[in-house]
Amino acid sequence: MTRRLILLRHGQTHYNASLRMQGQLDTELSELGVQQAHAVGRALAYRRPWTILSSDLQRARETARALASEVGLDVRTDPRLRETDLGTWQGMSHSEVDELWPDARMRWRSTPRWSPPEGESRLDVARRTRQVVDELVDASPGWNEHPAVLVAHGGAIAALTAALIELPVDQYPIFNGLGNTCWVQLSAHPRPGSSWGGQPAAPEIGPTTDGAREVLWRLDQWNAGLTPPVVPS
Repeated sequence: MTRRLILLRHGQTHYNASLRMQGQLDTELSELGVQQAHAVGRALAYRRPWTILSSDLQRARETARALASEVGLDVRTDPRLRETDLGTWQGMSHSEVDELWPDARMRWRSTPRWSPPEGESRLDVARRTRQVVDELVDASPGWNEHPAVLVAHGGAIAALTAALIELPVDQYPIFNGLGNTCWVQLSAHPRPGSSWGGQPAAPEIGPTTDGAREVLWRLDQWNAGLTPPVVPS
């Protein structure tokens, strides 16, 4: 039985529009972000998702509720789906960070084990977000092609995607640049040999539950979105 999973990024915020570092700051959707959230909710409703989980940060919750209103579901929140904690960078513009920490943003994007000052690494984010999916696998034996939708953040989704498909950690940076209200689709298949069978996961971020060890995730789509994209009215 194939299980479908959609990882949806929230709509635009004013921080996104002005190139500021949000991290775990609880920012709101912009007017355009609200329009994007409702448009993507209508677009994904035909997929008939059976559950919607969201980061507890309001930009993700508002996006999730727009989809939920289209399909008659409640939104469950989980703080483990929050964006990367960017520590002292939070609230700063890209140019401000680059002035105070030259080349640090590039290092952060290219080195999954490196973290901003007082923040967390991409590997840290992968560990906590992967737990959410693995627990959902264990708790949902009837999950089928109707997707579970997780609404989260660009950095968190990139880290989670890399963890689920068991990339070597040094290859995590290949996932980047997820647009607002764009999504990732993955499908879960029985792992060859099943019952874990000695099949190694990525050594640092393997499945965290017994049921999840039976599953092999494959990437179907990255950065999928509406065509044409939603633009200001």
